[in-house]
Amino acid sequence: MNFILLFPGQGSQKAGMAKDLADTFPAARRVFEVADETLGIPLSELCFSGPDDELTSTQNAQPALLAHGAAAWAVVRDQLASHVCAAAGHSLGEFTAHSAAGTLALGDAFRLVRRRGELMYESGTQRPGAMAAILGLAEADVERACAQASEQAGVVVPANYNAPDQLVISGEVAGVERAMELAKGAGAKRAIRLNVSGAFHSPLMHVASAGLRDALADAMFGEPAFPVYSNVSACPPVDAASASDLLVRQLISPVRWTDLIRNMAAAYPGATFVELGPGTVLSNLVKRIVPGAPTLPCGTARDVEQLLQQVT
Repeated sequence: MNFILLFPGQGSQKAGMAKDLADTFPAARRVFEVADETLGIPLSELCFSGPDDELTSTQNAQPALLAHGAAAWAVVRDQLASHVCAAAGHSLGEFTAHSAAGTLALGDAFRLVRRRGELMYESGTQRPGAMAAILGLAEADVERACAQASEQAGVVVPANYNAPDQLVISGEVAGVERAMELAKGAGAKRAIRLNVSGAFHSPLMHVASAGLRDALADAMFGEPAFPVYSNVSACPPVDAASASDLLVRQLISPVRWTDLIRNMAAAYPGATFVELGPGTVLSNLVKRIVPGAPTLPCGTARDVEQLLQQVT
């Protein structure tokens, strides 16, 4: 049985995340110890107990999601590693995927995502923006709405191609609001403003991308144990330099999740997509992108037990 690992991005965090994993498995507990020691903050306490408003803050949510995904992987790695054919992560989840593949050491990954979160928060403060989910409208129609709104009101671009009928747009507030109006006029079922601290995956993140490039220059990139697909290209990078560059470009580029999942499903037919972290957001997207594709969650102790039954 072959597995494709998926790691969620910002928005999946919630108070109580990974607590039962850490309570049940020493390997998971050790990941949170590394997080606390590396970052010098009680990240484990924040994940296990909240409060939600502090956990949701970008600079905390990103390392929290890395910790949960890395903890789940640490628990199942010995049994699953030989069955894994590829991995990917949504936005910051790409860092978790690189950590799982051994491209990045866990400590480096924690430092990078913490810095990434800080930079994105600071960038959102310096150049405020907005994001919105557009549901029930084809990609081409959303792209046209963004292009028209950019001419009329302010810069706005597609930020997340999450599924064929679910895109997220990002940019200047006036541009996003005008694109929402145009999308609804074009037949979108819903257009929903998201509660975020900046215009992620848009040109407004340019300042953050420069800071992240500096941070990545100090990190060591190794050879991955399995391919890690990039959000930007929807394909695995060819070498370490490309992997680092793609992680920088990701901040100002759209997440091409639909293409990425289709490419993985085509490259590894029949593989089961395993979502490591809180919730099943990515699993649900997989089912919409590749109907019939098998998925399994791996975010709780019970999930771990059920997953390991598949390989024993």
